[in-house]
Amino acid sequence: MTVSLEVVETTVTARRPLDVAMSLQPLQRGKGDPCHRRTTDGSIWRTSVQKSGPVTYRLTQTDRHSVRCQAWGAGAHELSAGLGRLVGDHDDCADFAPGHPILVEAHRRFPQLRLGRTDRVMEALVPAILEQRVHGIAAFASWRRLVWKFGGPAPGPAPDGMRLPPTADVWRRVPSWEFHRANVDPNRSRTIVRCAQVADRLEKIVDLPREEANRRLMSVPGVGIWTAAEVSQRALGDPDALSVGDYHLAAMVGWSLLGKPLDDAEMVEYLAPLQPHRHRAVRLLEVSGQAVKPKFGPRTALVDHTWH
Repeated sequence: MTVSLEVVETTVTARRPLDVAMSLQPLQRGKGDPCHRRTTDGSIWRTSVQKSGPVTYRLTQTDRHSVRCQAWGAGAHELSAGLGRLVGDHDDCADFAPGHPILVEAHRRFPQLRLGRTDRVMEALVPAILEQRVHGIAAFASWRRLVWKFGGPAPGPAPDGMRLPPTADVWRRVPSWEFHRANVDPNRSRTIVRCAQVADRLEKIVDLPREEANRRLMSVPGVGIWTAAEVSQRALGDPDALSVGDYHLAAMVGWSLLGKPLDDAEMVEYLAPLQPHRHRAVRLLEVSGQAVKPKFGPRTALVDHTWH
């Protein structure tokens, strides 16, 4: 770890109850994510590269409404200024009207669920590309290897093993053989490099309306509706970003709410009345333990791209 003497401390007191660990859980890319750590005291440690520079930050929930942030590094002040957005204090579910009894009960039981936003597009986009059409275990392993190889040291008293995510400039220069060694096939590696080449333009989607932001993301070859939704959920805090094309999602929604599987088109039609809160509905199924999908066949195969 790299120790800095200066720590920037901020506390956000939200209008509604929140659960910072629950809200930030989608940001973690597997248990060994070098950019995300939950310690035994319940604190969440994360790293990021803000516009102003790198930052390590520690989030500690002090009561049902309050989160304390300690941040180190050149990006500490910028991160702290956006703390409310990160933990979801902006998240407004006042017009969310779940009609299904399971969703009604989940919404009642988990009022602390918040959909936060990081405002860091590439930090959400690269992991999403790595997760395209492969098993999550393989994607998480690729992410760990690439961050360890090309990420920077975490500033401040970060827990051992934490690293900064690589910047767009670094992703542009990662050799093809390093992607190969990380078990990333050429289609995904080329998409990452293409995105890194236009990263400045992509980062600006945080200030765009939702539809325009998605169009800009999907203007990059290799970034489709699923990847754009995964980015919008995390970087933009979009409560309606539905991951159409996900290997499991449509069937899970169908089994959970209707007792039968759905395909993507049927899921989109069924969830249409919940707009603009379709992603919120999915998260409520997940955090409430009501997400159901019977296992009828083999799991998605783990593919090793390093042997050829």
